[in-house]
Amino acid sequence: MPEGGGSNIEIAHHLTERKEESGPQMPRAVEIAEAIVLAIVAITTAWSGYQAALWTGHQSKLYGLASKQRVQAARAQDSANYERLYNAATVSQWLQAETSGQKKLADLYERRFLPEFRPAFDAWKKTDPLNNPNAPPGPFHMPEFRSANADEAGKLSAQASDTFEQGDEARHHADDYVRETVMLATVLLLTAISQRFKIRGVRIGLITVAGTLLCLSIYHIVSLPRV
Repeated sequence: MPEGGGSNIEIAHHLTERKEESGPQMPRAVEIAEAIVLAIVAITTAWSGYQAALWTGHQSKLYGLASKQRVQAARAQDSANYERLYNAATVSQWLQAETSGQKKLADLYERRFLPEFRPAFDAWKKTDPLNNPNAPPGPFHMPEFRSANADEAGKLSAQASDTFEQGDEARHHADDYVRETVMLATVLLLTAISQRFKIRGVRIGLITVAGTLLCLSIYHIVSLPRV
């Protein structure tokens, strides 16, 4: 019996030493706060990464569309340049035939004008360009002159520039979400570091800083545009 009592005393002594070695216990509220921060960080990081991926895809789509519009604009401009050269050459041949008195040949060249160009030529012809020194230099300088392909080229070029700017804006939004993801990683690091400390003040201070940064990140993410 004495030996048994001695054993109990020794066990109690060891338990007391282990309890003393374990140090002061953290308030449960601190552990709950850390768990809540970690859960919010996980959800917010997933959302931020998701939006960053969506904006990156949207950026690529817009850049591709801008390139397509530029190609279409270049094609329309090439057609407009070809039509202009054809009409200019035909006008030159008409002038030669008209000045040499070859009426039939001049009429033939008139019939060869493209339908879109004819109103400008007819208006220019009425100014008597062969005898009137004040006549416009050519049909291309008349208000009636129109080129659907040139207008289309200008329209597509403007659309391409606007689409490219939208692509740049999408890239900036993706970068913003990535930056917030990095900030959330910092919050996660501070929370993990705080759990290594047994000193209550240090642990509470770190989780407070982490919570503040988390609130700032959430505010920025909520204010950012979404796809």
